[in-house]
Parts: sequence; structure tokens; C-alpha cells
Amino acid sequence: MSTLPAPPRPKRKKIWVDYLVQFRWIIIVFLALPLSCVIYFLSYLEERKTEKKPYKQRQKEHEENVHKVVKRLRQRNPFKDGLVCTARKPYIVVGMRHVDYKRARHFEVDLSPFNNVLDVDRDRMVVKVEPLVTMGQLSRITVPMNLALPVVSELNDLTVGGLINGYGIEGSSHIYGLFSDTLVSLEVVLADGEVVRATKDNEYSDLFYAVPWSQGTLGLLVSAEIKLIPVKEYMKLTYKPVRGSLKELAQAYADSFAPKGGDPKKVPDFVESLIYTPTEGVFMTGDYASKEEVKRKGNVINRVGWWFKPWFYQHAETALKRGEFVEYIPTRDYYHRHTRSLFWEMKLILPFGDQWWFRWLMGWMMPPKISLMKITQGEAIRKYYHDMHVIQDMLLPMHKVADALEFLHREMEVYPIWLCPHRLFKLPVKTMVYPEPGFELDPKQGDTSFAQMFADIGVYYAPGPVLRGEEFDGAVAVHRLEEWLIQNHGFQPQYSVSELSENNFWRMFDRELYDHCRRKYKAIGTFMDVYYKSKKGKKTEKEVLEAEAAIAETEYAVAEKEN
Repeated sequence: MSTLPAPPRPKRKKIWVDYLVQFRWIIIVFLALPLSCVIYFLSYLEERKTEKKPYKQRQKEHEENVHKVVKRLRQRNPFKDGLVCTARKPYIVVGMRHVDYKRARHFEVDLSPFNNVLDVDRDRMVVKVEPLVTMGQLSRITVPMNLALPVVSELNDLTVGGLINGYGIEGSSHIYGLFSDTLVSLEVVLADGEVVRATKDNEYSDLFYAVPWSQGTLGLLVSAEIKLIPVKEYMKLTYKPVRGSLKELAQAYADSFAPKGGDPKKVPDFVESLIYTPTEGVFMTGDYASKEEVKRKGNVINRVGWWFKPWFYQHAETALKRGEFVEYIPTRDYYHRHTRSLFWEMKLILPFGDQWWFRWLMGWMMPPKISLMKITQGEAIRKYYHDMHVIQDMLLPMHKVADALEFLHREMEVYPIWLCPHRLFKLPVKTMVYPEPGFELDPKQGDTSFAQMFADIGVYYAPGPVLRGEEFDGAVAVHRLEEWLIQNHGFQPQYSVSELSENNFWRMFDRELYDHCRRKYKAIGTFMDVYYKSKKGKKTEKEVLEAEAAIAETEYAVAEKEN
């Protein structure tokens, strides 16, 4: 049992929305799943059609589409048209936070044609892609070539644009950093219609560093060049069960990928840890393996991508009974191991979705598209999930993971918990997220002179009090979590449901470079400020325009003073 008992809470009376949520599976099974299957198939056909086009044709179409975006932007009348937004519908966004900012009057720019892989350059080890290319689409093209992105986010539907304008992470981030750290260049259409190419060392380097975490509020991303690395056909994955207190689990997590001796040969290619209870976890480390190695006698191959296979997090949990074991997983299957079950969210939505009979009969249609689930949830269910459910990621220094796990247990009791380490590099400029000042003077386990080791703690499920039928105030819990993060130099991705005030938002993130680029590239008055774009709740036209006008007045005053 945990030595950190959660506080007792009074029982909660069930309301009618509880029954809607309980039987939501009917809509998912008979509507969302079949429609999702059709959408996935049509998308696949469209992607294959595009892939067959020669490079020159793809590049020509890209340039034509960029020209259309420029033309559209220049048609905007800033005095009567609203702020610029993409024409993508709010429910399309993969994050579970409901996008409300488009309820205000806005000027739509259609980016839907930007969903192509433009070029795979083996010589430069770079891939050029448009922003709506998904992780599944990209890995399907590159992995057969024994190439991949250094950071491949797990869910198939995550897009390049979302991962660049927001944030992306994977089990390889303890080596390569966040998704934005693997970028080579960004092609951005600015507020005035100018098209620029930003790199870390050209005249637009400030924009290059400011775009990540900006949520598309500095310009419209129309393509990106991303690094590639050589990969092998399989992932050799070791599952190691660990038992102990939360502090002991946190230390075992650090030891799994950051040996205290600092021997780089002992650093695995991939790291992932799952905490199933306050006293039990499974720590996984992976290394690329060739098909020749896999063919050796006694090696076990597990094709986790097949539709009838147990959900990955449940398969990993068997290590608690089996003990440590090793198996080989096809590389692309491993990359997208959490897609079918959306980590473990599907257990709440489809309680029987992990049963063998359902996996065999309907598992091939999994997962339902998040956009369709958003459409079917309605306002009441949406509010219920905000109050009774947690979807949060905490990015914080590695040496504070133990304290964070204990805090989460006391406040939320959400299990499983996902742990994924990542480097936060010391960059030439201070971006919205940044290492602790002076970390290199007192390095902790995993730190180097050029990067501080951080951890992403993923909390995605119904809290323990909700599962036990007790009262739980999600807004209060999230508010406490955010304050704890601010006090401990942590960051929260903007896709999460946030209770941050504007003042606290900028206590969490650094705004200097962001504000500088907003002024320099004339984004103020054209694109919504990042806080108002990601803030919780409905944004009326009056609120949005008044906020943007106040920002513009302040920022232009600063600009005049600087000049």
C-alpha cells in the first residue's frame, strides 16, 4: 500500500450526465468507429495518390498553394475582418481541449491542401513536409527506407504543424530533445503576406526559435524541414518491473536511461516508464535491432500493431507478474504502440474494448477519430470531462519527478502515469520554455553542460476519487497543479485544459522572445495572442478584440520606446 494516502472525500450523488458517459460506447461503436474507418481509408488513398506524384509536381502544387494563402491574407481588411485563423474546424484538433477561440469573428485561411510529404533527401538526411502531414503518414514512408524522424510522437493522427507550433515528445527525447529541437527550417507566411524561411542561423533565427509553443500566433506555417536519422527494422524492448515507494520508482526511472557513471554506451535509444500503482511500475528501454539479429534462435517477435493484439500498456503490465523479459517489435509498430488505445483513454470510453472478442471482431477499426468523439460528446459531456477527468502533461526537471508523483497522488490519484524523459537544451536565446538558470553549475543525474534533463509526466484518466464515486473538483485540482508547476520550474502544454490566468500563464512561460517576434513580424492585430488562443472557456468576439487591442497598444508603445 502507498505510504501517501489521499485525503478522504465525501460521496458524490450521480447525475444524469453520468449515465450519458456510461453508455456513450453505443454511439462510439455504432457511429464513430464505422465513420472513422471510412475516413482513415479515404485519407490513406489520398496520401498514396500524392506519394506517387513526382517531386517537381509536388513542389509546384506547394508553391501554388502558398501563393493562395498569401493572396487570401492580403484580402483581409483589418478594420472589419476578425483575427486570422485557419479554416480547420475546431473539432479536428487532436487535443481533448475544446477549441473555443473560433467562436469569435475570425478571418479564415484554408490550409487543408498542405498535407503532403514534399521530399525525402537522403544526402542531407532531411525530410521536407507540409504542416498537416501526420506521424502515421510520415513513418509509413520513411521507415521502409530505414529512416525516421529522431522524435516520432506515438499517436498516428498528430500532425507536424501541431507538434511544431505546440510541442512533441517521444521515448527518444532523452537524446534528441523535443520535436522542435529536430527542425532544420520553417517556411512561414507572415501577417503581411511575406513568405520567409527561418533557420537557427539566418536573419529569421528569432522566428525559428519563437514558433514552438506559439500555437500558430506568429504566422502561418506552410512547410518544415526536419532531420532524419538511420533506423533498423526492429526495436529490442526490455520490460523491467520495479516495486517500491514513489520516490524509489522515480529513482529507478532515472537509472533506466541516465546511468550514474555517465557511460554513453549504456544509454538506450528509447525510454518509457509506466507507473500502474503508487508502488508498482514497468520501466522499458529499447534499442534498434536489425532483422538479422531478430532471426537468431530464441528471440521473440511481437507485432503489437496487429488489431487483435492486447493494448500495449496492458501487455507491458504483464511484466509485474512475468518478471523482466525481452522481445522484438517492428519499428513502426513500436512508434505507434499507444495509438489503438489512445494510451489508456479508450478503457474509459469503451470498457470492453480491450477484451479479446472485441479486439478480434472490431479492433481493426480502432481507434475512433478524436474529432468524431468531440462531435458526439455534446456540451454536457464536455463539461463532465473537464470536471471529472484529467488530461495533463507536466514538463519539469528530472530531479523533481519524485515530488511531482507524490503531489499527483495526493491531489488526483490518476493511474497509470506515463513517464518520458527529454532534454531541454540551452539555446542561444531564451524561448518560452527553458532550463533552470545555472543548471550546468550544479548538474543532476542526466544533465550535461548543454542540456538539462527534464521529464514529461503524462496524466490521462479519471482520478481515483471519481472512480470511487467521491466528490472531485477538476478545476481546483488543475489550478493547484499549475501553481505547483510554476513554483517548480515546470511547464504545461497548451493543449491541456488550463485554469491559468493571463498573469500566471506568463509566470509559467517566458514571453520576451515571443513578444519581440509579435512586434517585429506584425502579428499583433492579425493573429490572436497565444494566451487567449489557448485559454479555457468561450471567447466572445468582444473579449477577443478588446484583449488584442490592449495587447497592441502596449506592444506598440514598447516598440516605439525601443526605436
